[in-house]
Amino acid sequence: MVCIAAVHAPTPAAAAGLTMRTALARVAAAIAPPAAAENEKASRTPEQRMRARYPQPVRVGDLIGLPLLDASHSTLGHVSAVVRTKDDKIALIVAYGGVFGFPHWATRPVAVPIEVIGIRGRELASLDMPRAEYATAPTWQGSDAAVLPADSTVLVALCRGY
Repeated sequence: MVCIAAVHAPTPAAAAGLTMRTALARVAAAIAPPAAAENEKASRTPEQRMRARYPQPVRVGDLIGLPLLDASHSTLGHVSAVVRTKDDKIALIVAYGGVFGFPHWATRPVAVPIEVIGIRGRELASLDMPRAEYATAPTWQGSDAAVLPADSTVLVALCRGY
């Protein structure tokens, strides 16, 4: 003969005297960031945003040739060089543009600050620089920057899907 006994244990919310609606409201309030936190995120500099994205060391040679994508996963261009500017900032030189999907036709070099991009596998994502800024960005001349060698290392922010 087998005896089965059912035990009814109250839920943690019921044990605390809370209704389900009150318990869900408390959870939602704990999860949702306050408005002040959102304003603080918006006022961060590009360098502060990059540090919050867990930058990882990447070999410069591994960045050359990678596609740079916008928020809609359209290719903005491909990285042709990584440079250090006279202000001691790192920039990616991206061959922006192209005609009919050919990456080398009718492109112009644009310097993209490394703080506004993130790496996602074998592609780069433009996180803090919208497509319209690439079209209006000045053409990179290269006279005041030093090209980094392929075996040097730079920090690139991590990125996951949009």
